[in-house]
Amino acid sequence: MASMRTPISETSFLVQNWSDHSQNSLIFSQNLSFSRHGFRCLQFGIVKLPFSRSNAVKNSSQTRSSTEIESTQISDVPLLSTTEVIERLRTSRETYKSKQQYLAMFSSVFGGITTDPAIMVIPLDDHMVHRGHGVFDTAAIMDGYLYELDQHLDRFLRSATMAKIKPPFDRESTRRILIQTVSASKCIKGSLRYWLSAGPGDFQLSPSGCHQSALYAIVIQDQSPSDHIGIKVVTSSVPIKPPQFAVMKSVNYLPNVLSKMEAEESDAYAAIWLDDDGFIAEGPNMNVAFVTKEKELVMPSFDKILSGCTARRVLVLAEGLVRDGKLQGIKVRDVTVEEGKEADEMMLIGSGVLVRSVVQWDDKVIGNGKEGPVTLALLNLILEDMKSGPTTVRVPVPY
Repeated sequence: MASMRTPISETSFLVQNWSDHSQNSLIFSQNLSFSRHGFRCLQFGIVKLPFSRSNAVKNSSQTRSSTEIESTQISDVPLLSTTEVIERLRTSRETYKSKQQYLAMFSSVFGGITTDPAIMVIPLDDHMVHRGHGVFDTAAIMDGYLYELDQHLDRFLRSATMAKIKPPFDRESTRRILIQTVSASKCIKGSLRYWLSAGPGDFQLSPSGCHQSALYAIVIQDQSPSDHIGIKVVTSSVPIKPPQFAVMKSVNYLPNVLSKMEAEESDAYAAIWLDDDGFIAEGPNMNVAFVTKEKELVMPSFDKILSGCTARRVLVLAEGLVRDGKLQGIKVRDVTVEEGKEADEMMLIGSGVLVRSVVQWDDKVIGNGKEGPVTLALLNLILEDMKSGPTTVRVPVPY
């Protein structure tokens, strides 16, 4: 390679034979390097630079100056040192504001925990990144306790089995790592999210080239204020995942994202999926439930959708409302759209929304158009359970 300080005109890479090329073009070798502002880069492939004595170049239907052509076709891409990369990552983090703060991350790739958000990264050749071969789960952090950690962890490992990913650690070691990550974060109220991937290795389709599966975990503190005001939902036109994939919590969330975007485009909070038989299924990242006119709490069956940990806990807590006479019964069964829209109450249930009233579905107002009393009661029961529930659902974090 020619010296980085050697002018282009003095390098041997410049093609001097003009007979085979247009006299209005300059041709450079694929290994040509450019020096400007102290940066170095390699241009891959043959670069053909249009050249005109009038300093104007016609490109399709556009007319652009030679300066513009030079800036787009010869760019100074710096070759950075590891230190420079970390500095730029840190600067990049500081340039944008987010309502979420990342307090700690564990990675089995580097075998430890970091509290520096700038280096909370994963390898590009991880098959979770370029093939979607990974699963994940979560757990809320409330007053220094992890809520339903074991329930979420069990589902996490079931998802891993369905995705044919063998965890790098046994269950107890994984559990200990998750608790230690929260401890290192010193987060008292927030959320823990964790992933299991086929691991880094190559860019092939098969994970056979992956050296080892990978575990990642991150502690998130969300600055968004709690909001329990009733919301609007719409019916999703995005196809629902087949049951084989819907029942596992994989990282393939493109249908979920498109469904959420569809709702936002209609000024709604979420879009509701229907299954292939036309029954109500779930939201993009939450379950749905109804209170019928007969005062029964009804929730769609879990055989074709994700078995929500929060939803299942709500079913248990709702038994107290039956004892108090506020509900006449609890059922998990198929629910038609007509029955759902005619219900007295509708709610979304999940680890993010907890329990949230739905006051309108498409053009149909649910009940009296206000937050339902049973929905609010279930929300209070979940909040109380998160703060003072039994040891089966609350795991203390040793800070």
